[in-house]
Amino acid sequence: MTASLLARVVHVLEERQIRFALIGAAAMAAHGVSRSTYDTDLFSVGPAALDADVWQGLAADGVDIDLRHGDDDDPLLGVVRCMQGDQTIDLVVGRSPWQREVIVRAMPTHVFSLNLPIVTVEDLILLKLYAGGVQDRWDIQQLLTSSSAAVVVHDIDTRVLSLPERCRVLWSQLRPA
Repeated sequence: MTASLLARVVHVLEERQIRFALIGAAAMAAHGVSRSTYDTDLFSVGPAALDADVWQGLAADGVDIDLRHGDDDDPLLGVVRCMQGDQTIDLVVGRSPWQREVIVRAMPTHVFSLNLPIVTVEDLILLKLYAGGVQDRWDIQQLLTSSSAAVVVHDIDTRVLSLPERCRVLWSQLRPA
C-alpha cells in the first residue's frame, strides 16, 4: 500500500524543516464545520517551499507539481499544487509577518491518520478575512456559530489589528454583536 499524497507532501515539508499547518475545509471540519472540497489545503510562510528542488522527489514519483510564484504586489508568495490521481494538495505560501504567528499557534491534531498542525479557529478566521472571498465570508459565519463565539471574537478583535484595513472592515461587517 502506498502512502497518501498528503502523507508524502507532509514528509517532504518535515524533511526540509518547512513549517506548515492544515487550513481550508479540513481545518474547518476539525473545528466542527463540514464543507465539501476536492483538495486539502496546507499553509506555510516558508519561502523554501517554492523551490522546485524541494519537490523533485515527488515529481520523479509521478506527482504533478505546479509551482506558482506571486507577483510583488500579490498577498501570497505563491502556491504549490501537488496532484496525483484524484488527490490534490495545495500548499499556500504566505508572506505577511502576522501569518508567521498563525503557524506558531497551530495545534497538533490527529487527522487523516497523521499528526498534523491545524490552525486555531481564530487564525482560520483571520486567514479567511485576509482572503475575503464570498466562500470565505460564509466559512467565517459558520465557524463563529460552531465555536465559543465570545472567546473567538475577543481574540480576533485583538489580532485583526495586524491585518490590512480591508480585513478590519470585513470583520466589522461579520462580527457578532
